[in-house]
Amino acid sequence: MLSYKKIISEGLKNLGIVKEYQLQQALKLQETSKGALGQILVELGFISGEKIVLSLATQFGVQPKTIDPLQVPDSAAELVDYNLALRHRVIAIKSEQALLTLATDNLFNFLAVDNLSKFLEKNLDLVFIAENDFNSLLDKIYGERKEKKTPGADTGQTVSSSEFLRQAQEVSGKDDAPIVRLVTLLLKEAYQNRASDVHLEPLQNTFRIRYRIDGVLQEVPGPPKRLQGSLISRIKIMASMDIAEKRLPQDGRIKFKVEEKELDLRVSTVPAIHGENVVVRILDRSRLILDLEQLGFSPQDKLKYENLLKLPNGIILVTGPTGCGKTTTLYTSLAQINKPNKKLLTLEDPVEYQMAGVNQVQVKPEIGLSFASGLRSMLRQAPDIIMVGEIRDFETAAIAIQASLTGHLIFSTLHTNDAPGAITRLIDMGVKPYLVSSTLQGVLAQRLVRTLCTKCKQPDQPTEEKLRSFNKTSSQIKGITFYKPGGCPECLSGFRGRIGIVELLILDEGMRSNITEHYSATEIRELAKSKGMCGLREDGWLKAAQGITTLEEVLRVTQ
Repeated sequence: MLSYKKIISEGLKNLGIVKEYQLQQALKLQETSKGALGQILVELGFISGEKIVLSLATQFGVQPKTIDPLQVPDSAAELVDYNLALRHRVIAIKSEQALLTLATDNLFNFLAVDNLSKFLEKNLDLVFIAENDFNSLLDKIYGERKEKKTPGADTGQTVSSSEFLRQAQEVSGKDDAPIVRLVTLLLKEAYQNRASDVHLEPLQNTFRIRYRIDGVLQEVPGPPKRLQGSLISRIKIMASMDIAEKRLPQDGRIKFKVEEKELDLRVSTVPAIHGENVVVRILDRSRLILDLEQLGFSPQDKLKYENLLKLPNGIILVTGPTGCGKTTTLYTSLAQINKPNKKLLTLEDPVEYQMAGVNQVQVKPEIGLSFASGLRSMLRQAPDIIMVGEIRDFETAAIAIQASLTGHLIFSTLHTNDAPGAITRLIDMGVKPYLVSSTLQGVLAQRLVRTLCTKCKQPDQPTEEKLRSFNKTSSQIKGITFYKPGGCPECLSGFRGRIGIVELLILDEGMRSNITEHYSATEIRELAKSKGMCGLREDGWLKAAQGITTLEEVLRVTQ
C-alpha cells in the first residue's frame, strides 16, 4: 500500500508540478522537521496547497464540482458547526439517514474524515470542490457564524480564515501558496500602516499579531491559531533560518519588495512556551531622515551640534533608551560630514542602513569580531571618522578614548537617561576622569514623542497639576494654545509620525575641570543649565507649546 508521502512525491513528480531538486530538498527537510511533505512544499513556496490537491485529484480521476449553496438544506449544514467545518475543511451538504455527504477541498485528509465519521456516527461520502469554491461556500452557508471564535479563544481574534485568505489573495498572485499570501499580506499591511516592527506572538489559544506604529504597539486582526506554525516557518524560510530549530533564538534578514521599494527586514525569533515569538523589524531607507531640523533640533541646538561635527577629533555620544532614534541621529550626523576628502568607517550591530561612500562593518561576536576588536582593527585603516554602534564595556571605551587622542573623531551611543549621565557612566566603566574630560566633546540625549495629526488636533487646556510637572503656572501660559489628539481617517489615533526632543551638553573648560574633580551628574547638569543647556522636558515643553505634540506625550517619555 502506498504511503501518503509516496502518493504526494510520485504524483507531483509524474505530473511535472515540482522539479526533482525541489522534491529532494523538501524530502531532506522533512527528515529533520518531521512535517507533512505537502505542507513543506507549500512553506518552501514551490507549490500552492490548492495545486497539490487539484493535481492529485486529477491523477486519481476526480474532478472538482460546483455546489450551489441554495441547494444545501439547513438540516444538513447544521450537523457540522462552523468551527468544525473550518478546522477540517468539510461542509455538510446532504444528509440521508446514515449517510452524510461532505464537500471538501482536500480529499487526502484521511485522518480528519475518519475522526468525523466516528464523531458524527455516520458514513461519509465526499464531494471534491476547489479551495476558492470551498471558501466561498463556507462564507455563504455559515454567514455571520464565520466570525465566531473557537471555544476558549482570545476575544482579540476577529477575522475568519477564509476572510484573511481573501484579503491575502488581493495583494499577491493567485498561484502563490496560501501561507505565502498570508505573509505577504502581513508585511505589506505593516508597511502601509507605517509600522516599524511586526510582532507575531503565539498565545495559549490565539496567534496574536501586533504592529508598532509611532513607537506604540497596536493589535491587529490575525490569522487563526492553526496557521501559526506554517506562518512562522514561512518567515524563517524567507530569512534563511533553520526551520527545524525551534529551541534556540535565531536572527535573519529578508529583502522584501513593496510598492516598487525594496525593504530590508530584520527577523528575530525566540522560543516561548506556546511557540516561537517572532519580531520583524522593517527598515525603509526612503523613510530615513537625514536633516537635523526634521529630527527635532531647535535652531540653537542645530547650530551647536553642527559645530561639534566640524571638530577634527574627540568623542561625540548620543544617549537614550532603546528605540529613541539614536542610530538615525548618528546616520544623519555622518551624512552631514560625508565628503570625498574624508574616510568614514562604521562598526554596527547590525548595519541598519547602507550609506553611499561609507565603509560599514557588521559586528560578528561568534567569530571574534566584537566592537572592541573591530575598533582596534579599524584604526589600522587610517580613517578620519569612526562610528561605533555602541560602547558596551571598558575595553571598547578605552580603545575609543585612545582613538580620539590620536586624531580621530568618534561617534557612538550609550544607554543613559540624560546627557550628564553619560559622563558618570564612562567613569563607572573604568575610564579615568581626566581621559573623559580631555576627549569627550559633547553628549546628545534624546527621546521620540508622537506628533499630532495636523488635520484633527483640538485645543486643550492643561491642568494645574500638569503644569506643575513642568514648573509652570497658569499665568505663564497666557497666549499659548496647547493641543490634544482628535482622531480622523487620516491618522485614526490623533497622532501621525514622531519627532525628537533633545538635550545637548557641550563640554567647555570649566566643565572639564569639574569632571576631573569628580563632580556628580546632578552638579554637571546644574552647571550645564546655567550655561544655556535646554533639558529634555524643557525642549518637549517648547514643542508642545508650538502645537507639535502634547504635554502628556512629553511627560510619558521624560519620566
